[in-house]
Amino acid sequence: MEIPEIQTTPAPSVIITQMNLPPTFPKNIIFNKSTRDKSIAVYLGKRDFIDHVTHTDPVDGTLVLDTGYIKNRKVFCRLLCAFRYGREDIDVCGLKFRRDLYMSTVQVYPPPLGEKQKPQTKLQELLARKFGDKAYPFHLQIPDYLPCSVTLQLGPNEIDKCCGVDFQIIVFCAKTLSIDEKISKRSSVAMVIRKVQYAPEKPISQPVVKTSRQFLMSDKPIHLEASLNKEIFYHGQPIEVSVEVINHSTKTVKKIKITADQVMSVVLYSHDKYSQTVAVQEVDEQVTPGSTLKKVYTLHPIIANNLEKHGLALDGKIRHEDNNLASTTILKEGTNRKVWGILVSYRVRVKLAVTGMLGDPLFRGVVVELPFLMMQPTPLNESLVDDDDIQFEDFDHGGPMAVTEDLKEGMESSFNKSRAFF
Repeated sequence: MEIPEIQTTPAPSVIITQMNLPPTFPKNIIFNKSTRDKSIAVYLGKRDFIDHVTHTDPVDGTLVLDTGYIKNRKVFCRLLCAFRYGREDIDVCGLKFRRDLYMSTVQVYPPPLGEKQKPQTKLQELLARKFGDKAYPFHLQIPDYLPCSVTLQLGPNEIDKCCGVDFQIIVFCAKTLSIDEKISKRSSVAMVIRKVQYAPEKPISQPVVKTSRQFLMSDKPIHLEASLNKEIFYHGQPIEVSVEVINHSTKTVKKIKITADQVMSVVLYSHDKYSQTVAVQEVDEQVTPGSTLKKVYTLHPIIANNLEKHGLALDGKIRHEDNNLASTTILKEGTNRKVWGILVSYRVRVKLAVTGMLGDPLFRGVVVELPFLMMQPTPLNESLVDDDDIQFEDFDHGGPMAVTEDLKEGMESSFNKSRAFF
């Protein structure tokens, strides 16, 4: 008796993709910077403050003061958000190429009388135990409507003249906040921080768009459908674009061009929009009348392929290190009219080149656009464990933290002239 053969169904193919693991926050690292006369030291537990759309992380830090040297002066802490759109060392008839978008100042020493003390964070309690009565905590809040930190890519002849939106923590000594009082640079210090957004935790959908184009002298249209493999992409991940062309017309599709574009909305004195292509694939695909094309194309929108493009929006920089394209800006509902600065978005455009009346390939407007998000994954937060395992990272004057010349001097050059517009 013959044993019948057992027929097995082949296992489905498995596509293995490389996942970008979320980065981790530095564990037990405290960033500090001191004034030149060593009378004030600023301590922060992090440099990146997350905009969660619904709220933004508070800026909680600690000042360690030499009150004997400060004497009868007061110590103030200021949060400043500025839009830089030109070189700081060029002064045209008194016009500075910067605009302060937001400024908030609090008095840290001596603590204001009658003001209710806010609860201290774990980091502030740790520093209070370490430095005793020399430690003075401070609390600042970044408004939700402020843009995220963005830097525009420099040209070949530009050095350390970053244009874009930056945030600073400025600490200084003064008897009053009067604009007429001269502030000593030796008793002042500035630290650059960043306001950042990370990819939202929501179900990933698949963007799909369809269009049809009717031509003269042709009874039937061309159908174009495009889709992305997902909606949210982490920096460095390739974008897969599925394109389907169904040609019922009498025209011939000669070429397909797929681009990933960065769109910048610059809101300052006016509302301007700029777009730059950060990835492109142009292929000669012939789709004759009555035929169909279905294919997947891959785009690589990474900074390494766009190093020569002046004015490209990058994520705000704190140190002179490798950077990436600016992340997508996600606005809180209802804040669209309040936001000033640089807003960033991305889209994929699929365009068909169709033969014209004389046989020349012309772009006849068969175009579809698919918006997508390109962001960093949310880091894994690792909190402080104990004060025996902490590391202090010193930002010395003229060190790698500086992003502009005035910051390299450890001092915002226009302390007394800053004005808040909100």
